[in-house]
Amino acid sequence: MAEPTDRDHELRSAFSRVRAEVSKAVVGQDGAVTGLIIALLADGHVLLEGVPGVAKTLLVRTLSHTMHLDTKRVQFTPDLMPGDVTGSLVYDAKSGEFEFREGPVFTNILLADEINRTPPKTQSALLEAMEERQVSVDGRTRRLPVPFMVAATQNPVEYEGTYTLPEAQLDRFLLKLVLDLPARDAEVEVLLRHSSGFNPRDLAAAGVQPVLGAEELIAARASVARVAASGDVLAYAVDLARATRQSPSVKLGVSPRGTTALLAASKAWAWLQGFDAITPDHVQAMVLPVLRHRLQLRPEAELEGVSADSILRSIMQQVQVPI
Repeated sequence: MAEPTDRDHELRSAFSRVRAEVSKAVVGQDGAVTGLIIALLADGHVLLEGVPGVAKTLLVRTLSHTMHLDTKRVQFTPDLMPGDVTGSLVYDAKSGEFEFREGPVFTNILLADEINRTPPKTQSALLEAMEERQVSVDGRTRRLPVPFMVAATQNPVEYEGTYTLPEAQLDRFLLKLVLDLPARDAEVEVLLRHSSGFNPRDLAAAGVQPVLGAEELIAARASVARVAASGDVLAYAVDLARATRQSPSVKLGVSPRGTTALLAASKAWAWLQGFDAITPDHVQAMVLPVLRHRLQLRPEAELEGVSADSILRSIMQQVQVPI
């Protein structure tokens, strides 16, 4: 088991400063900030769900600013074509040849706003980028930058004119983070900041400073990979996943990809907390964000108001925890 190094302490301290910098622009979403950091450390993607106006876009923009990462935003609409995301061949009149013009997917953090408003054809093009970290255009494969993360948003209330995300695409999101409306004190703080002249489109004026960059993130990922996991804890993660497949309210339970995602997120969370090995507590902390979007409930369960979160909480109470 590898002992934490001074470099590990420096990197963890840098990520703590990232959270502090993000809080200068975003109020009351500490859990979502931590979730995005975990996804970056685990080389995964994030689905952000919340009603309009809870700072989903601002959160992603601020995080990328504090980490000195390039970010691009795409507003997903029903007429969005795959080439609008991946890029396309454009004829150059001077050279008389077709040249590839990169789309917004060639970035470090792609903010996919209202991802469920675009048709399956465009979603499938994004799926290749999410899974393979590459795009294929005109028979040629082009690699995406490192790091690369898709932070997609969707509105849980307005479903008119939307397309249900296919299970295969949902499974590629490491985490699904739910952004609730802020508490009263947090909302008062938001108004105080706006009253003092805060402009969400000018992060530099708000005092948000870059803390680390891509090199530090890659180094942190290497440290996360060294976090150990005992056989008992691995078996516990598997037992949790298998229990979802046996639940009477679940039509489709967690796949092995979901189990590996639970392990990756748990290792990132353990590393952030200064542990050199994951514990059952780390696994339990990641169960809801990692698994909630991977469950397909039976229609009768949905009619009864059963939620994926309630099923997962019940499973955590029933599955024996290793000592």
